[in-house]
Amino acid sequence: MRVPFISSRFGCFRVPLCRAGVVLPVRVAGEAPKSTLFLYYGLWGGLIMPFFAPLILFFVMMCLPEGATCQPGVPVRLPPADSALHLEEVTVEAYRVAGRMTTLPGNFSQIGGESLKHGSGLQFSDMINTLPGVTMQSGTLATGRIVIRGMGSRTPYNTNRIRAYLDGIPLTGADGVSSPEELDFASLGRVEVTRGPSSALYGSGLGGSIALYTPVAGVDTGQVTLRYGSFGTAQAGLSGTLRHGRSSVYGSLSHLHSNGFRENDLYRRSSLITSGRFRGRGFLVSGTLWLSGIRGGIPSSLGKTLFEERPEAAAPNWKAIAGYQQSARLLGGVTLAATLSETLTGRLTLYGRFNDDYEKRPFNNLDDHSGSGGFRGRITRHGTRSVWIAGGEWSAERYAWQLDKKGEQLNENRENRHQWQLFSMWYHHPGPRMTLSLAGALSRTRYTLEDLFPANGDQSGKRHFPLIFSPRAGMSYEISRMVALFASAGHGYSLPSPEETLLPEGDVNPAIRHEQGIQAELGIRISGKQPASALELTLYRIDLRDLLVTKRVTEDIFTGTNAGRTRHFGLELSANHCFFSRPAFPGALSSRVTFTGSVNRFIDFTDDGEVFDGRHLPGIPGTSVQGLLVWRPISSLETQVHLTHTGRQFLNDANTVEQPGYFLAHLRAEAFFPAGHGCQWRIHAGIGNLTQTKYASMIVVNAFAAPNAEPRYYYPGMPGNGYMGVAFHF
Repeated sequence: MRVPFISSRFGCFRVPLCRAGVVLPVRVAGEAPKSTLFLYYGLWGGLIMPFFAPLILFFVMMCLPEGATCQPGVPVRLPPADSALHLEEVTVEAYRVAGRMTTLPGNFSQIGGESLKHGSGLQFSDMINTLPGVTMQSGTLATGRIVIRGMGSRTPYNTNRIRAYLDGIPLTGADGVSSPEELDFASLGRVEVTRGPSSALYGSGLGGSIALYTPVAGVDTGQVTLRYGSFGTAQAGLSGTLRHGRSSVYGSLSHLHSNGFRENDLYRRSSLITSGRFRGRGFLVSGTLWLSGIRGGIPSSLGKTLFEERPEAAAPNWKAIAGYQQSARLLGGVTLAATLSETLTGRLTLYGRFNDDYEKRPFNNLDDHSGSGGFRGRITRHGTRSVWIAGGEWSAERYAWQLDKKGEQLNENRENRHQWQLFSMWYHHPGPRMTLSLAGALSRTRYTLEDLFPANGDQSGKRHFPLIFSPRAGMSYEISRMVALFASAGHGYSLPSPEETLLPEGDVNPAIRHEQGIQAELGIRISGKQPASALELTLYRIDLRDLLVTKRVTEDIFTGTNAGRTRHFGLELSANHCFFSRPAFPGALSSRVTFTGSVNRFIDFTDDGEVFDGRHLPGIPGTSVQGLLVWRPISSLETQVHLTHTGRQFLNDANTVEQPGYFLAHLRAEAFFPAGHGCQWRIHAGIGNLTQTKYASMIVVNAFAAPNAEPRYYYPGMPGNGYMGVAFHF
C-alpha cells in the first residue's frame, strides 16, 4: 500500500482527521482560550499524571516547537523537517446533508481510518466507548448492549434503542434491534454517531444513530493481516480495493476464533464485506453485500459469589447443557444517486436482509429467522442559501420463531411488521456564520401475529400503532473562526420488541405503546491554532415518557409494559491536543480525552406496587473518562496508552445493589517497515487490562433469581491479556 503523508491515510476525506477522533477539528486557525486549555489539561492531569508526569514534562519542556502540527495516533511517515502541510476545513456528511463541522446543527462524532484498529481489534466496544455519551457493555464476543445518553440500558442482551446503517442500508430490524458489533469493524472506513432522539432524521431510535461505511480508496490497495492473542484467540483477514476506470470494488474477508477466558466461551466468526461503485455521467451506482456466520458459546451471567471467586466459570445451568447461539446474516443493497438538474439531486436505496438464528438454552431452545426488505429515497434541492430535502422510507419484515424442549415443540409463531416514514428537512444560511435547520417526519407501524401452533390455543392478533409526528429544530453559529455554538431540540421514539408486544401467556398486548422522548441540547466547538487541537462541550436533557420496561416473569419468559417517565441530564466533553510534532526524535506526542457525566432518574415509575420516583436508572455509569496518549518517537514506531475510568452504576431499580467504579489501562505499540515498491510491513503488540482489574464488563439489570440462588447480575470482564499481529500492506 502506498503511504504518502496526507492522502492515503484518510481515504475519502479532504483533510487529516484525528485517529482517536471523536470530534473533528473545526477550524485550522486561531488559538484556544486559556479556560479551555485549563479544563483540558485538568482532565488529563487527573487521569495520567501519576503514571506519566515525568515523561510528558520532559518532552513538553524540551521539544515543543512553534507552529507544530500533528494528528493523534496516525501511523504514517513523518514529513521532512522543512516540509509544510496546507490543511483545509473538514467536510463531513451528517444530518442527511454535507457540510463543514461548524455548520452542523447538533452533536456529531466520527471515528475514521486507523482509529478503528485501536486496541486488540476484536471488541467493537474498544472503539465505540471512546465517544462521549456512548457506552457499550460486552458480556462476551457474542453478547453486547449499546447505550447512548441512557437510552436502552434496560434491554437484557442486545441493542434496541438506536438505528444502525451500513453504507446507508439499515442494519436495524423492524423490532428496533441492532447488532453492529457482529461486523468485522477493522474492515470499515469510518463510523459516524449522532446521539439522542432524532427520529425526524433517522427514524425510530431514541438513542440516536450509528452509521458505518466501507472504505473508499483512491488507489489500488491490499492488506493481509494475522493476529494472535491470549485465550487461544486468532484472526486472519484479507482486504483490498481494485479500481478500473470509473469503477471500484472493495472486499474484506476475515475469520476470528477465540476459546474465551471463561468456560463454554468458544467463539467463531467468518465475515465477508464487499462494496462497489460505478460513476457515470451525472449518476453514481453503488452496492454493498455483507455475509456473516457466527457460533458462540454462552457462559451467561454469574451471581456475586461466583463472580468474585471464579469469574472464569460459566453459569452452572448453561455449562451443563453446553449452551450456545449461532447465526447467519445476509444483507445487501443497491443505491442510485443522480443529478436531476442544476439544483436537484436524487437518491434511492433498495435493500434486503435475512437472519437465521438458533439458541440452545437450559429452559428451552429458540429457533428463529427473519427476512425483510424495503427502500429509502430522497430528493434534494440546492438553493443559494438553502437546502431542502424530502423523502420516504418503507420496510416490511417477517419474523418467525418456535420453541422446543427435549424434542417436544412448545409453540410456533410468525409476526409481520410494516413500517413507513415520510420526512422533510430544510437547511438555511441567513448569513455566512449561521445555519438553521427544521425537520419533521411522519411514521406509522403495524404488525400481525399469526399463531402456527394451535395446540395451546389460537393467540393470533393485530396491533396498529398510531401515527407519530417527530419534529426537530437546530442551529449553529460561528462566533469567530475558532468558536462555534450549536443547539437543537427534537422528538424521538422507540417501538417495543416482539417480546415486549406479547403478554406472558403469548397473546398480543393491546395496551403496549411506543416510548417517546424530547431532547434539548446546547454545545460549543472550539478549535486551536493546531488543526489537531479541538474541544467540544455539550449539555443535554432528555424527557422520556411511556418508558418501555422489559420484565422477566420467569427465566425464559419476558414481557413489556409502559411504566411512567424518566429524565436524563448529561454533560459530554471531548478534546484533542498535539503537544509537539517533529520529523525526528522525539517525534510527535498527541492525545484525546473524553468525559461523560450524567444523572438519569425515574420521575414517575411504579412497578408491582412499589414507587421508584427519584431513584437512578440502573445500568448507566454516572461518569466515564477515556484518555488516549499517542507517542511517535520516530517515523517507524508508534506507542499508545489507553486509560479508562467507568463510574459506579446501580444494578436494580430499587438502587439497593450497585457495581463500584473501576479503572483500566491498555498499552499498544506498532512498528512500520518498508518492503519496497510502495509496500509496508506493520507489526503490533499490546497488553489489555494491564492493572488486572476485576470488573463486570456487562450487567443484567434487575436480574432474575431462581429459588435458593443469587441474582445473576454480572458478566466478568476480561483479565490481563496480550496480543500481537502482523500486517502486510501492498
